[in-house]
Amino acid sequence: MSGWRIISTSLMIGGVLGALYLTAAVRRFGFVKLLSRGKKPLGWLISAAVIGAVFGLVTLTMSYINGVIVLLHAVLFFLLSGLVMRIVKAVRRKETRLYWQGILAVSGTVICLAAGYYLCHRVKQTDYSLTTAKELGTLKIALFADSHMGSTFDGEGFARHMETIAQQQPDIVIIAGDFIDSASDTETVRAACRALGDMDVKYGVWFTYGNHDSGRRRGAEFPEGSLEAELEACGVHVLADEAELIDGRFYLIGRKDASDKSRAPIAELTAGLDGSKFMIVSDHQPNDYDNEAAAGVDLVLSGHTHGGQLFPATFAGEWFGMNDSTYGYERRGDTDFIVTSGISDWNIQFKTGTSSEYVVITVNGQ
Repeated sequence: MSGWRIISTSLMIGGVLGALYLTAAVRRFGFVKLLSRGKKPLGWLISAAVIGAVFGLVTLTMSYINGVIVLLHAVLFFLLSGLVMRIVKAVRRKETRLYWQGILAVSGTVICLAAGYYLCHRVKQTDYSLTTAKELGTLKIALFADSHMGSTFDGEGFARHMETIAQQQPDIVIIAGDFIDSASDTETVRAACRALGDMDVKYGVWFTYGNHDSGRRRGAEFPEGSLEAELEACGVHVLADEAELIDGRFYLIGRKDASDKSRAPIAELTAGLDGSKFMIVSDHQPNDYDNEAAAGVDLVLSGHTHGGQLFPATFAGEWFGMNDSTYGYERRGDTDFIVTSGISDWNIQFKTGTSSEYVVITVNGQ
C-alpha cells in the first residue's frame, strides 16, 4: 500500500472515530445538558448538530477539507485537554465544577487555528548563505514554490509578493513547481504571469513543473501546454528535464516532476555538463537526494511538502518514505539541499507546523 493511501485510509478511519468521540465530548457542555433536559438521545442529537453547524460553516466559508481540518484539530485538543484534566483530577481527588476539558479544548483549537491561518497567509523571507569552491563569484537566488494561484491570494496579491522579492535584487528567480492547480482560474493565472514578466531580474525568472501544474486534474483551466505558452509569453523560462548554462557562470537544471513517468534520471541530465561550473537543480519534490548528490550537482531546490504544514503530522512524508526532507537545509556529500515551505498553500488555509515564505539564497564562490 502506498504512503498516500495509508495516510488517506488512516484519516478516514480517524475521522469517523474522531467524530464519535467529539460528539460525546461536546455532549458534556452545560448548554447541551440544559437543552436536552437529561434525555441522552436528545443530547447526542444536539451535540451532533453543533458539530455539524461548525463543520458546515467552515465548509461554506472555506472548503470541505478545511472543515475536516478544523474538526481534526478539535479532536486532538479534546484528547489533550482530557489527559490534562485526568491528571488534575488525580491530584485534586475530586471533580471540577466547570467542564474544563471542553473549555480548554475549544480555546486551544481556536488559538491554534487562528495562528495557523495567520502563518499560512503571512509570507516571510527566509535567508540562506552558502559557499562553494567553484568559480562563481556571488550569486543571489530568489526561490519560491507552491503558489497554487488563487488559494490564499489572487493575481494582485501575488504581484505584491513579486514586488517584495524584486526589492531584494536577486540575480535569478526560480519557481520550483506548483505555480497553479486545478482551482486556478484563467484571469488569476494570467495576472500572475504578467507579474512575473514585470520583474526586472538579471538572469530572469525560471520555472519547473510540480505535480499540480500539469492540468491533468478535473477542472484545470491551464493544461501543461497552455501554461507553458502563457509563461513564455511573459518572458518566463520553462525547463522540463533540461539544463541551461547561464551567462557562462552556472547551470540551471530543471527537472520534470517526479509524478511524470517520462522524467529522466538526474545522471542523464548532468551527463556532458562542465563539472567545474556551479550546478543548480530545481526539482519540485524532495525525494531523489541520493541520486542528485551522486550526480555531483551543487544545489538542489525543492518545495512540495509545504514545510510539513500541519502539526503533529509535520514529518509524515518522511515517515512514509515519500520525501527525503520536509523543510529547510541539508547537506549530503558535496551537495546542498533546500526545501521551502511554499509561498502559499493548496486549499488548506492553515499552517500549524510551519509558515509561508519565499527564500533568498546567497552563494559565495571563488
